[in-house]
Amino acid sequence: MRDIVTGKDLVTESMEHGTFQQRITIPNLCLVVLIGASGSGKSTFASRHFKSTEVLNSDHYRGVVGDDESDQSVTQAAFSALHYVAGLRLQLGRLVVVDATNVKPQDRAALVRLAHEHDVLAVAIVLDIDERICIERNATRADRQFGAHVVHNHIQALRRGVRGLAREGFRYSYTLRNVDMVNAVEVVREPLWSDRRDLTGPFDIIGDVHGCYDELLQLLTDLGYQEDPDAGLRAPDSRCAIFLGDLVDRGPKIVEVTRLVMQMVPAGQALCVPGNHDIKLQRNLRGHQTKISHGLAQSLDQINGLLEEDRAAWSKQYCDFVEKQVSHLVLDRGKLVVAHAGMKEAYQGRSSGRVRAFALFGDTTGETDEFGLPVRADWAADYRGRAAVIYGHTPVPDPIWLNNTINIDTGCVFGGSLTALRWPERELISVPARQVYAEPVRPLVAAPAGTNEQPPDTLLRIEDVLGKQIVSTRLMKNILVEEDRAAAALEVMSRFAADPRWLIYLPPTMSPCETSEQSGWLEHPAEAFAYYRKQDIGTVVCEEKHMGSRAVLILCRDADAAARRFGMGSDSAPGICYTRTGRPFFESDALGRDLVSRLSVALGASGFWGRFDTDWVCLDTELLPWSVKAGSLIRAQYAPVAVAGGAAIPSALHSVEVSVQRGLALEPLAIRLRERAADLERYATAYRRYCWETEGLQGVRIASFHVLATEGRTYFDRDHLWHMSEVARLADCDPLFMPTFHRQVHVQDQEECASAVEWWETLTGDGG
Repeated sequence: MRDIVTGKDLVTESMEHGTFQQRITIPNLCLVVLIGASGSGKSTFASRHFKSTEVLNSDHYRGVVGDDESDQSVTQAAFSALHYVAGLRLQLGRLVVVDATNVKPQDRAALVRLAHEHDVLAVAIVLDIDERICIERNATRADRQFGAHVVHNHIQALRRGVRGLAREGFRYSYTLRNVDMVNAVEVVREPLWSDRRDLTGPFDIIGDVHGCYDELLQLLTDLGYQEDPDAGLRAPDSRCAIFLGDLVDRGPKIVEVTRLVMQMVPAGQALCVPGNHDIKLQRNLRGHQTKISHGLAQSLDQINGLLEEDRAAWSKQYCDFVEKQVSHLVLDRGKLVVAHAGMKEAYQGRSSGRVRAFALFGDTTGETDEFGLPVRADWAADYRGRAAVIYGHTPVPDPIWLNNTINIDTGCVFGGSLTALRWPERELISVPARQVYAEPVRPLVAAPAGTNEQPPDTLLRIEDVLGKQIVSTRLMKNILVEEDRAAAALEVMSRFAADPRWLIYLPPTMSPCETSEQSGWLEHPAEAFAYYRKQDIGTVVCEEKHMGSRAVLILCRDADAAARRFGMGSDSAPGICYTRTGRPFFESDALGRDLVSRLSVALGASGFWGRFDTDWVCLDTELLPWSVKAGSLIRAQYAPVAVAGGAAIPSALHSVEVSVQRGLALEPLAIRLRERAADLERYATAYRRYCWETEGLQGVRIASFHVLATEGRTYFDRDHLWHMSEVARLADCDPLFMPTFHRQVHVQDQEECASAVEWWETLTGDGG
């Protein structure tokens, strides 16, 4: 049996121990249609080769809708239910096997349409079993008491229509002509050519080259690729280049570019997906009528400049190379998708004409802009897939991540740059164009806000946050957010939160140690050290507790950096200070702006930006005094207790003491009141220690204890002593920053533990 489109052999036949063997190969994701007369063994075949959840049996659905699997009067309703369930499975990327007679073309047409609607291939497996055998099998089944003429009609219809399966739309078809073939057959599943989840990288994904050979060589050299006589260029450290298509047209050296890529791909050093320009050139070279536009003339001129023998060899090699390329690739266990013009989630890992068209041309609105070019439909704005989609096709001044997608065609041939994205690092590497090789029809400038070409990064899709949500994370797998919690969070964040583009980090709630068993203590470090010893953690870092308010600081080099990294306006402050719940820390916007502006300048003066090779940083901090943020809480809750107690207890104590002097037996009450007065004084002293007057930034202090992130990386892999060392250097650049005293303790060392407990007792004794 052969692929009815390409003619490729699909069935392997062999003789093993004198027994006929046949192998049927089907895609991992497809719609399998079993075709055969009643009694031909379709259900037995299905149960032998497929999971029970994959098989949709028409008799079963007659029972589902009509309570009787043999009731032919509910056939239409049964198939409606079957088609609906099949559609849901295909939508979720699950294989479907339809177990019904399917002997008439009109019966199969609805299934072929279903496969096309979900962009999967339709596979036909025909069981053309002898009529006598089918009749004998039906005679043994109580639910199949119908005349032999039914089987006869089935087989006649089957044999009339089986030759036209290709015209009906089946990509693969197999015919098993006797019981021995049915019993000996093996069904083998293979991934589609676009399914390369087994390739995990790392990758260097390169945008549209368009004949810019010199820039391509420079970029690959910067990425660490080295010359190789067999591969052209060899990748470093098991990396692999991925070309996003449009190797040709407009640029000066399309032959050199294609020769390099056609050498790297077979050598295993690169992968390549086709671009629309590549396909158009291939069609021209094969004699198809094509419009000589958009740079095709430059390609043809360069090809015609080759010697005739070289031209013929190059043309054949190029056409064969493009022919083998698939529309898109799903890589790295499904985490990465690459396509020339992008790929919607519903099309990823699918195979159809519209999937290929989307990969080559993207999505358009059907309109044209003032330059006569198609207006692109903003599919990326609606993308919610888990896989990152890397694409090109439409030149942009700067690559911008949007909903886990990024366009890295930065218009090298138009005088922009040639860009590569390193995966999984998500690092962008670019080399500038050496010259303008072609003038763009549309100027290579940032699109104005509010157009389809401008990412709507300030718009919230309500369906992303309303209703029950399941959030997948790396550490906790799936987290369920119930509808009422999501609604409450949406209200709070909508009313009180800072601009969500700033909110890259919200700190978790810190877990205290267990309640101390030592008398008089709520918690004690001895219990904490014992806990860490039990968990086989050898060292801990103890640090002074600053009684302030938790604050997350994002500092940018300047307003331009805030605009580039966080999408803020040009008049934005160079950072933000916000609370652990995502609210602006200061009621006064001016005070928050003054804080981040001052600290950003201080970091620049200290060389921080250059040392970390970044133009922004996120710090986890404590902002002092406590009264800056908790002033209203102190005035409404803490201070009234002290004031009320200070007014009532001394007067009561005086009255009781006078009564004692008169001989009344109230000494126990007087003792209790004196204790309460002392407790009240300690209470007031405790909270007043963390309150002092501030004016603007005068009196404000910041204690940082974590460098959370800078451009391109986080620092959770660094130990806490590294963090404390780095934040201590911040205290040298501006007096707003204050150091935090700390010490490392080996929990197995009893002397170190005792010394740490003594230090803690000293701090708490002083009110800390």
